[in-house]
Amino acid sequence: MDYDIPSIIQGYAQGYFLMANDDNRTVGWYSSRSRAIIPLDHRFRYPKSLRRSLNQNRFEVAINRDFPAVIEGCADRDSTWICEDLKQIYLELHKAGWAHSFETWQGDRLAGGVLGLAIGGAFIGESMFYRIPEGSKVAMVKLVDHLRAQQFALFDAQLQNHHLARFGAYTIDDREYDHRLDAAVALSRSFAPASPQPPVLD
Repeated sequence: MDYDIPSIIQGYAQGYFLMANDDNRTVGWYSSRSRAIIPLDHRFRYPKSLRRSLNQNRFEVAINRDFPAVIEGCADRDSTWICEDLKQIYLELHKAGWAHSFETWQGDRLAGGVLGLAIGGAFIGESMFYRIPEGSKVAMVKLVDHLRAQQFALFDAQLQNHHLARFGAYTIDDREYDHRLDAAVALSRSFAPASPQPPVLD
């Protein structure tokens, strides 16, 4: 597929997401009848084991400090749906101000991070990874704090799993998701003020 950024954003705004196809070389559009949502209200929680790391401020938080490294970290696993074409798409989306990385660091070492797209008041999480234990978990907690502060309305984690459930993630059907997504993308919100600010979708 070509890197038509407006069409890609419209696809995400309509409830679709990109993944590598079965050949792990080409990219295709996918959807799901249920979506995992990370709550931005009192329902959000995190494992008790994280309290020490959070209280001791073991990690520094950054936005877009090393976006390409976060892509590589998310793709660096035995089985990945982030193929080379999709890496390039993420880079183009980042240059246009749509894709962001929310990172944790220890000194000059990237500890972990979350990769996602911010469209209006919706943050669509694509993937996460860690290099240092608890790096991605702390990134998740701090990302929720950030989204709350920026008054985002939706944190879409796409597909539910046991790890996300520990943070209070829950699933909704596609009709409810479409309703929430429509309302969220219509909002004017800023994820990273230093980045180019894409327009609110019509």
